[in-house]
Amino acid sequence: MTCDLTDKIFTDETAARIHFEKLRWPDGPVCHHCGVVGEATELQGKSTRPGLYKCRACQKPFTATMGTLYERSHIPLNKWLLATHLLCSSKKGISAHQLWRMLGFGSYRTAWFMAHRIREGMRDLFPESGPLGGEGKTVEIDETYIGGKEKNKHRNKRVKGANGGIGKEAVFSLVERGGSVRSHHVATVSVKNLAPILNEQIHAATNVMSDGGGARVGSMFARHQTVNHSIGEYVRGDVHTNTIEGYFSILKRGINGVYHHVSQQHLKRYLAEFDFRYNERMALGIDDKARAVKAIKGVAGKRLTYRQTDNSQNA
Repeated sequence: MTCDLTDKIFTDETAARIHFEKLRWPDGPVCHHCGVVGEATELQGKSTRPGLYKCRACQKPFTATMGTLYERSHIPLNKWLLATHLLCSSKKGISAHQLWRMLGFGSYRTAWFMAHRIREGMRDLFPESGPLGGEGKTVEIDETYIGGKEKNKHRNKRVKGANGGIGKEAVFSLVERGGSVRSHHVATVSVKNLAPILNEQIHAATNVMSDGGGARVGSMFARHQTVNHSIGEYVRGDVHTNTIEGYFSILKRGINGVYHHVSQQHLKRYLAEFDFRYNERMALGIDDKARAVKAIKGVAGKRLTYRQTDNSQNA
């Protein structure tokens, strides 16, 4: 099912609030203070802001946005929902400049910070999801590097970097064939940094596949197969890393073509964005509307202040 951009939830703040309340509270209003469900009254009156409830149990007021990434935001809720839908339905992302133009914000900073809060809502909690793979399943592992060539940068912007002096940031990803991807920004690609990730996030019975470089960490699994890219070997039967290479191509086209530059500080949130869209993709039966709904639900229990994002603004 496609999503109609003329829907009232994108144009009317009241409709957007009612929609968000239904997503946040499917069983009725939940008091942010005492956790009681369905024991609240919506306050009325000219001086009362819309969507304010009072809990009959603890007598404290609350709204649906309390305890979420939307809390204390001056941006109308309908614009939050529209921006989330745009970010979720754009395969390679949408820049803050584009959001700024489309949503009519007074400043670019507003759109930039908004986009980061939406990405924060997309961040998954891996321990709660359990490990990837299992008996009869295959997980591909590989690393890539994010960042432009140093020779193309102004000399004041060039950095030595930890990754062989190339000034790029290392990203290590795990992709289950027909399933999910999990990406990590790592300081360096080493056994010390990668082994804990693999131990925690891949089931021991999984068939792990990598290129030759992954042999040093893949050996920790009972079944591990590799292809040797250095001699031109890319596929040997069902042994390949084409799935993860495909994911990296989407990631790099988005960062290079849409965002252009991603700082070290914020790379984890951009990875969360691309992981989220891949994990909630059409091939798994999830359309744009369902993907946006899941991203909206993800804002609960998270906070991201402007101070936390600092002033190093990208995309």
